[in-house]
Amino acid sequence: MADRLLTVQQVADLLGTTIRFPRRLIEERRIEYVKVGRHVRIPERVVEAFVAAHTVAPSTRRLRGVA
Repeated sequence: MADRLLTVQQVADLLGTTIRFPRRLIEERRIEYVKVGRHVRIPERVVEAFVAAHTVAPSTRRLRGVA
């Protein structure tokens, strides 16, 4: 099945950010996107990969001085 193409607004809503953030990612070529005529669309898998790549796992190391 084909990957769903999202608008910049949909990506912003998914990430919980303003529309400016995904636009900046596109401008800086930090994420893959598709041009459909003059419209920009972002494959859903790209958004999922971006989130996975920037997810920080909790540390299991104990901090000093914490009982």
